[in-house]
Amino acid sequence: MANRFVLNETGYHGKGAINEIATEIKARGFKKAFVCSDPDLIKFGVTKKVTDVLDNASIDYEIYSQIKPNPTIENVQTGVAAFKASGADCLVAIGGGSSMDTAKAIGIIIANPEFADVRSLEGVAPTKNKSVPIIAVPTTAGTAAEVTINYVITDTEKNRKMVCVDVHDIPVVAVVDPDMMSSMPKGLTAATGMDALTHAIEGYITKGAWEMSDMFHLKAIELISKHLRGAVENTAEGREGIALGQYIAGMGFSNVGLGIVHSMAHPLGAVYDTPHGVANAIILPTVMEYNAPATGEKYRDIAKAMGVDGVDAMSLDEARKAAIDAVKKLSEDVGIPADLKDIVKPEDVDFLAQSAYDDACRPGNPRDTSVAEIKELYLSLM
Repeated sequence: MANRFVLNETGYHGKGAINEIATEIKARGFKKAFVCSDPDLIKFGVTKKVTDVLDNASIDYEIYSQIKPNPTIENVQTGVAAFKASGADCLVAIGGGSSMDTAKAIGIIIANPEFADVRSLEGVAPTKNKSVPIIAVPTTAGTAAEVTINYVITDTEKNRKMVCVDVHDIPVVAVVDPDMMSSMPKGLTAATGMDALTHAIEGYITKGAWEMSDMFHLKAIELISKHLRGAVENTAEGREGIALGQYIAGMGFSNVGLGIVHSMAHPLGAVYDTPHGVANAIILPTVMEYNAPATGEKYRDIAKAMGVDGVDAMSLDEARKAAIDAVKKLSEDVGIPADLKDIVKPEDVDFLAQSAYDDACRPGNPRDTSVAEIKELYLSLM
């Protein structure tokens, strides 16, 4: 079987990378940009860093900001209508996963109008045309939506998140500038960084993992473990390291899938609006313990990448515990809650477990699971 790998056409990395946005728009012959960014980023002047670049290059644009932290079907449909009215021919997505996911859905529907209901995009949708070209500018270091073929939209009527996987939605250009992430508060930096670590660890142990994806995921684990504490303290080195680490994790997991950490986190976002990174971080160590018997020697590699000493001399069980303990310590150091007691209501657990089992990420989990076992995992975190 052939292993497919899909990446951006072009990526820019490092301080000042946003200046290349104008270069790309002009080189590609685009006339007007539809800028997707959330209200807070506009309020605090983060979006303006990019629109200043567009203004200085005399590039026409229109801003769309009706984007929620967990974007909804309505957000997307309103955005599609606004894009059609704007006369734009490209999208510039500025923000975290929410802005980029909204832009992906808009771009796909404009190019494939038969999916205008949005719900039909769930899973692996049979779209025929590439999205309207997207230039993605992350302001958080976690989702890596700028380099993935995935996006997540919330169906508020059914209280669930729809995971959409489509090679046609990947941004043509990714612009990863750590300066765009410097305004993130500590809590958001911690949550998105732990989201990136979850991507790297789940991607490394998923059923679809292979040599090329392993290469990316191990490097991402190393970078994130080394730099997340510094990023939370807003050091330049920490910001740069975590920006690169989360992107590399995205290069990997986008192509091989994830597991039930994400499956269990998605319903928490849909039902309680829990920040995705926080949900992942809380769930990750518990699911690592559950998955350990199905991972061979991979936890030893994870422990090494996280800087644990003496791993080679450990037994397999010791190495697995060392990897899990290193994840717990990093999570604790950056202020992530230890459990779901303040998030999950007991009466919702059955619904959450079924939703997690039905989630598109679940089949990639290294250990086969069931609704009953997922329910027990939720309960163990309460």
